[in-house]
Parts: sequence; C-alpha cells; structure tokens
Amino acid sequence: MMKKTRYNKVGLGWAVLLCLCALHAGAKVKLPALISDGMVLQREQSIKVWGTADPGESVQIKFMKKNLPKTVQEGKLKPAYTTIADEQGRWNVTLPAMQAGGPYVLQINTLEVKDVLVGDVWLCSGQSNMELPVSRVTDMFRNEIKAYSNNRIRHLKVPYTYNFHNPQNDLPKAEWKVLDQENVGEFSALGYFFAKAMYEKNSIPIGLINSSWGGMPIEAWISEEGIKEFPMYLHDKWRYEDDDYINKVKQAESTSQYRWMVSLYRGDIGLHEQTPWYAANYDDSQWEKTGLFSSTWGSNGLNPVNGSHWFRKNVEIPQNWDGKEATLRLGCIVNADSVYVNGTFVGTTSYQYPPRIYTIPAGVLKAGKNTLTVRLISYSGYPYFVKEKPYKIICNNEEVSLEGEWSHRTGAEMPPSPEQTSFNSKPVCLYNGMIAPLLNYRVKGVIWYQGESNISRRNEYTKLLTALITDWRTKFNSTHLPFYIIELADFLAPDDPDRKAWAEMRTAQAQTTKSNRHTQLIRNSDLGEWNDIHPLDKKTLGHRVAESVWKDMENEN
Repeated sequence: MMKKTRYNKVGLGWAVLLCLCALHAGAKVKLPALISDGMVLQREQSIKVWGTADPGESVQIKFMKKNLPKTVQEGKLKPAYTTIADEQGRWNVTLPAMQAGGPYVLQINTLEVKDVLVGDVWLCSGQSNMELPVSRVTDMFRNEIKAYSNNRIRHLKVPYTYNFHNPQNDLPKAEWKVLDQENVGEFSALGYFFAKAMYEKNSIPIGLINSSWGGMPIEAWISEEGIKEFPMYLHDKWRYEDDDYINKVKQAESTSQYRWMVSLYRGDIGLHEQTPWYAANYDDSQWEKTGLFSSTWGSNGLNPVNGSHWFRKNVEIPQNWDGKEATLRLGCIVNADSVYVNGTFVGTTSYQYPPRIYTIPAGVLKAGKNTLTVRLISYSGYPYFVKEKPYKIICNNEEVSLEGEWSHRTGAEMPPSPEQTSFNSKPVCLYNGMIAPLLNYRVKGVIWYQGESNISRRNEYTKLLTALITDWRTKFNSTHLPFYIIELADFLAPDDPDRKAWAEMRTAQAQTTKSNRHTQLIRNSDLGEWNDIHPLDKKTLGHRVAESVWKDMENEN
C-alpha cells in the first residue's frame, strides 16, 4: 500500500509538472494583425512593435537579414531588444528610425514576421470613393492594370468593424497584400494609382492601410473625446452603448425586412404564372412598350411604384456569335436586379451603385432572335436605369445595343421597404473599431476622401473635419501629421438644383485646409461624372495626390 501511495504521489507530481510545461509551451507571444507577413514599416520614424504574452514573459525582438540594414551597420539598431510583458500581458518595444529597405525578417521570440519592408505608409480613409477597388475601374484602365505588378507596394484592407463601448486594441483578421495580378483588384483604386506614381518617382516601398467604409459620415470616424464639442453626436453615441438594445432593433428590423421580401415574392405574378416571365417562350405581346429611360413606367402619375418591375427585349445576335460566351452590360440600375438571357439566369446585383457586368455563358446565345429579361426591384424612391451608361452585349470585339424599345409590366406593387438602422454610421463607432487599432503604427500621412454622406449637413463640415484632424493627430501623437483632403467630385445633371449643395461642400473642405496647417486640398471636381457618384478616373486623382506629397517633401528638404 505504501508503495502504491508513493507511486500515486509521484505520478501526480509528474502529471502536474507536465501540465505546467504544456501550458508554458502553449503560451506564445501574440502579435496584432498589422504586424504580420508583408508589412511595410514607416521609414525615418521610430518603429513601435507591440503585442501580448503571459504576464512577466520575456520578449526579444530582432531584425534578421543576410545583409543587415544600414542602420545596424552604423550601430543605430541593436541586434536584439528585450522587454517584459506587464501584469496585463501587454508589451511593446520602440526601435530607432530606419532607412527605406528590405525585405527583412522580424523575429519576436519564436515568431517570425517575414517579407518586411521599410518605406512610406499611408492611411487611406473615408467612404466609398476611397474604398472603391481597382476592379471597379478596369473599364478605363484595363491594359495598364494588367501590365503592372510591384512587390514593393503593399495594401491592407481594414475589416469592417464598429464598437460603441471602447477603442479596440486590435483588428479582426487582416492581411498585407502585395501588388500583383492576384491581389490588385482588391486595392483601393485611388491608393493604387497614388502608390504607383510615388514609387515611380523615388522607388521607396509603399504601404497602404485602407480603413474606409462606403456611405459612412465623418462623425463615425472621430473619437469620443474628439466629438465632445458636438453634444448632439455625443448623445447619439450614448444611445447605442446597450448591446441588448441594438440586438433587439436588429432583430425587429430584420424580421420586418424579411416579411417585405416574402410579400414581394408572394405577390410577384411574374414568378408564379404557369410560364414565368423570364422564360424564353413567354408571350409578352400585351405588355406596354417603353424605353429604359422613360420617366413613366416607375410612377403612378404622382408617386413612385416600388416593388418589382419586369422588362423584356428581343435582340438579334449575329451568326458568328452563335453559342459563344459574351458580356452583358446593363449600366447601373436603381435599386436591384436579376437578369436572364433566353431563360437562363446570368446575374444579380442587390444595390444601385455597382456597374452591371454579367457573363453570358457559352451555349446560351444563338444566332438570330434572343430574349433578354430584367427583373428590377425598387425598395423606395423612383426606380430607374442610369442614363449614359453602357447597355449592350459584347462578343468578339463586336457589340449589340440594348437601348431603344422594351416591353414592361409591373410584377408586384409594394409600399416602400422598411428602413434599416445603419448602426455602423453612428458617431464614434468606426473610430473605435477601425482607427484606434492603428494608433501604434507609424504612418507618413493621411489621404482623406469623404463628405458625400455629410452633404445635407455641410454647414458644420468644416468644424467636424477640423475636429477629426485634431483628434487623429492627438491619438497618433503626431502634431504635424499631414492630411491630403480630396475635394468632392462634381455630380448630378447641370440643371439639378442639388448641385449647389455639392459646390458648398467643396467650399467647406477648402476652408478646412485654409485654417489647418499641414493640410492640402486635392482638386477633384473636374473629374466627376454627372450620372455616377463614383467617377472612374482615380488615376488622375492619384497622380494629383502624389504631386502634392512631392511638393511638401521638397519643401521639407
């Protein structure tokens, strides 16, 4: 018995020791999403490296490369830096400034961050015109985009996230992407052309941190401290600090939207007749004849007709297109659409802004008569097809126009769809989720393209933008952090009375740059498109930003 008892005690001791060893072995250093493979560190500024570990754990940081950075050779950068994680497990080390170069390997204990460059890092922020990806401007720049790759230009898209409680310490999973043909479509188009112009000028590596979200107003990007001089926005933020309240609102609104969609489907006779309206053999001879751009089909004479609208058109296809793959262009449509060719579904888009570019699969088109069907869904307001956009089928560098007469019939008339609360547009929440996690990272400057969502409150925009600039400079601990403010592009038809509001917004932007040092207004009004809030020419705009940066850099020298 004694031997058994002693054996059990010894066995228990070994088990406890093994568990402790296992726990220690599993307690690895953790790095924020920004500090990851492919990152670009800001040159000529001190470099902060941070993360978490077990409290009291020793953390060692060092750069590794066969040909060490010049700063190592000069003795400015030590071979290794050591620190200890604090009681909360947090640690950070500040490294001296480095010259442009790389790639390097940054080793933190047993972790290795590979393919690290040192160059210029730019924070690109704002709403949809900043977020607009390269894939959306390929119509204008297809050949140039396909011909260019550069592994010294990197892009990190900050994931969508918001928080009403506290500034966050880290991002959800995010990756640095190198500029190659696999990744280029995801780059901010403005950021892409800016980075390309900058690199061609001085061959310095470029890192783009793209923290932007379409449709978001400026007050969402300012911290709680920064927004205090605007009590209405601060009080509005307080409304959303209750997660239970938000969840209940989301659930109620989601149910309401679901019921609207169910009712639309149930009432849409085009989906439930014996021969559905998208079928190639459906007889639409009794439908009304209209043009896509007519103002009558979407109205009852006084108010818009929401719900579903169906359009059909017969088109003649050349003999040499028979059975071949083709591209269907349907401009832009307000609001959503589903499209069929000869009864075959070819594509759908759920909101108004993206250009409709659908592939017609091989075998669908035939020589002679073909039938195109569009089911348009209008959520609210007047439905319409955007004028002066491409409406055609393209094959073998030939095209067939889709303009002219169409057949139209209303599928289901509905009241406007229930509104959805855009929680991510509320004050402070994007700062907490998408800017606060970046504050330890050194950046060269900020490129800010935002304002469309504040047009209706343009009278306060100068103060709000000034508050954002002051706030970010304080939070980044950089009193002279440069801001390059993109002027809003011209928009709306020449006779549209709302054009005046856009001009007044541009004046507010200009006033901000006049009253704040180290800011520049980048001319953009002349690059606008009257029928598209997202103008395609981000190349000229990117070059203008680069030129402004270069002038500032020359003045510094």
